Amino acid sequence: MHRTGTTRRSALTATGALALSAVLTGCGDGSETPSASGGADARAASLRAGTALRASAARDSASLLSRYEQLAAAHPVTEPGLAPMGAAVREHLAALGGPPKATSASPAPAPPAAATDARAALRELAGEERRVADGRAAALLTAEPELARLLASIAAAGAAHAYLLTELAKEPPA
Repeated sequence: MHRTGTTRRSALTATGALALSAVLTGCGDGSETPSASGGADARAASLRAGTALRASAARDSASLLSRYEQLAAAHPVTEPGLAPMGAAVREHLAALGGPPKATSASPAPAPPAAATDARAALRELAGEERRVADGRAAALLTAEPELARLLASIAAAGAAHAYLLTELAKEPPA
């Protein structure tokens, strides 16, 4: 009796032939493929995007550091609570490759409530920390793995800062 259709032996033979062709295709030196330059272009574009993302994150950290310094200067009573978080933001800025201190070329404007009410200024800074942390968390989807790990750590620290600033705003003035 003769079988019709696909047999186990013919299926295994076809699978083996496909696997062998896939292996042999991957063993080429890539010199004859026209897409080799396309891969270099994609890597260059990825590198540019990562550099731009890192620079943007550094600008955000510089702006946050400036806000911390402005708040501490406007309300000296908040300085002991802000100092550790400001130091952490300074370290984040250095890790991102930015200058160790915010530049005065583009200072962040002082919040209107900062001049009169320390609690409102703390809440605004907490909101800014939250906004920046959320932006960094969203950027994780497009970042290269190393930068994504750094941004995730800094975003987590920013979320913790937002929480601590909110709690600091609830404390009675000293």
